[in-house]
Amino acid sequence: MDDEPGFDDFVAEQADALLRYGYVLSGNPHDAADLTQEALARLRGAWSRVRRKADARSYARTTMARLHTSIWRRRRREHLTGEPPERASDAFFPSDAEEGLWRALAALPRKQRAVLVLRYYEQLSDTEIAEVLGISTGTVRSQASRGLDKLRSSLSLTKADHGSRR
Repeated sequence: MDDEPGFDDFVAEQADALLRYGYVLSGNPHDAADLTQEALARLRGAWSRVRRKADARSYARTTMARLHTSIWRRRRREHLTGEPPERASDAFFPSDAEEGLWRALAALPRKQRAVLVLRYYEQLSDTEIAEVLGISTGTVRSQASRGLDKLRSSLSLTKADHGSRR
């Protein structure tokens, strides 16, 4: 008995994409699964309203981004290591060649990482990012700038380290 028509179909179609999005946001497969599950649970509660008025995928992604940056998500969690404990599917996780970038991205503060993911992975405008995260467009720009500076520094240090080992 499906009291909310269309929800099961939405989950079947979008769950993998939402899990990948959660991984890009969090940098951790376990947190990605938590984000996806919580967003889908919230979407389920609002399904009758969302399916009539809004894009359900956008609602789920906005929910995930806000959950990621919220206070309750700041509790201590597992940290990324050089090698994840298990790789369920290579489609969800970065290749070995991309590990350095992912480690550098994971080292960024949550808000900077969320802004960069929304800008470059989701290709949202600064205004859209501000709306999703509930911050001003000036904050989006400053967080993006700081995040990119940290990524550049981190990646140039990594390249310098690899060059000195040869």
